[in-house]
Amino acid sequence: MTNIDNLDELIKMALREDIGDGDHSTLACIPPDAVGTAKMVAKQEGILCGAEVGERVFMLVDNSLKVSLLKHDGEEVKKGDVLMTVEGHSGSILTAERTALNFMQRLSGIATETHRMVGMLQGTHTKLLDTRKTTPNMRLLEKYAVKCGGGTNHRIGLYDMVMLKDNHIDFAGGIEAAIDRTRDYLKTKGKDLRIEIEVRNLDELQRVLDHGGVDRIMLDNFDTGTLREAVKRIDGKYETEASGGITEQTLRAYAETGVDFISVGALTHHIKSMDISLVKK
Repeated sequence: MTNIDNLDELIKMALREDIGDGDHSTLACIPPDAVGTAKMVAKQEGILCGAEVGERVFMLVDNSLKVSLLKHDGEEVKKGDVLMTVEGHSGSILTAERTALNFMQRLSGIATETHRMVGMLQGTHTKLLDTRKTTPNMRLLEKYAVKCGGGTNHRIGLYDMVMLKDNHIDFAGGIEAAIDRTRDYLKTKGKDLRIEIEVRNLDELQRVLDHGGVDRIMLDNFDTGTLREAVKRIDGKYETEASGGITEQTLRAYAETGVDFISVGALTHHIKSMDISLVKK
């Protein structure tokens, strides 16, 4: 499991949101001394992610519960597979159920979709990237899910890489000014960050090639023919990334242009959760 310092805080916030002043459904009909065992079952095939998060949910609700993980993050699971069992106070199991499932279903959905799209790139050298289009406060978990599915993380946030997008360039007064100011800033601050710049057409690309000073060039909303020409012009001098409106129908064609990376925001912001359920054992 990825090391997320605030994971417990995130889970506690989710539990507070769900439980409020009490799980009255459970409190009303489950005796406080009732004990039982439940199993979490995959209702479809896919890539599991978030098992340890789900385990942590149960433990934060009641640390006397015994949770046994039978499948682990990154594993392929089939319909009917038992992912984990939970033993202990029945009321605690029921109170934790939905929050644990919410985390696991969403993260497994991301991992499953990522795995499927990565498979579509087989035979090319192109890597699939995620983006910053993530659920607030869930970014590290969602990017972890992308890795579980075989994808590659782009920058985590605004702090670990410089990305000069169209608005930065326009407000800075142009491509050359944006690059020069960025390099001066990094030198002044003593920061060793990679620089990526977005270009919208071949003319802007040529200006970057003439000026230099970056590590990666993002080719935004290029069609495949223009992208192929751009990759040819760059000729390995800089890393290349294709972005903008790329779907599963066009993914393979974009990869076959020779581009190094393809970023797909839909990996984290347009995902169908995996179907998982918790049932009494």
